[in-house]
Amino acid sequence: MNAIIILFLIGVLLLAGEVFVPGAILGIIGGLCMLVGCVLAFVNFGLAGGLIATAVAVVLLGLMLYIELIWLPKTRVGKKLIVQSAVTATSQPPVADLQAVVGKTAEAITPLVPSGYVIVEGRRYEAFSQSGHAPKGAMLRVTGLDNFRLILTKS
Repeated sequence: MNAIIILFLIGVLLLAGEVFVPGAILGIIGGLCMLVGCVLAFVNFGLAGGLIATAVAVVLLGLMLYIELIWLPKTRVGKKLIVQSAVTATSQPPVADLQAVVGKTAEAITPLVPSGYVIVEGRRYEAFSQSGHAPKGAMLRVTGLDNFRLILTKS
């Protein structure tokens, strides 16, 4: 009986520690401790004792999940543990407007071999040179727009 109670307590403590330690290791070990406690209850106390221990384990697991996922985020400590801000920036610059850049002159700010970066009217774009390699500083003409990059030819 003592081993079952100890395993359940260790399982609950490890599940509670899961909140503070990244990764799922403590939660998995805590769940396994509770599972071993249930198996011991079935072995030592038969079907009735095992079912009672399993019911207790399920209630404890549900209580821990409620505390960790519902109650804790509303507390002062929980608010410090949870990231409250959101990233509103984009990871990619906006795609160029086709009518605004076609026919314009572009200056290579990196060597185009055949891809690189150019500046068109003060804005930086990723570009592809149809004419092959172009050195840094080369003046090119915008002829089109691919999915996310400008298509260039030598002027």
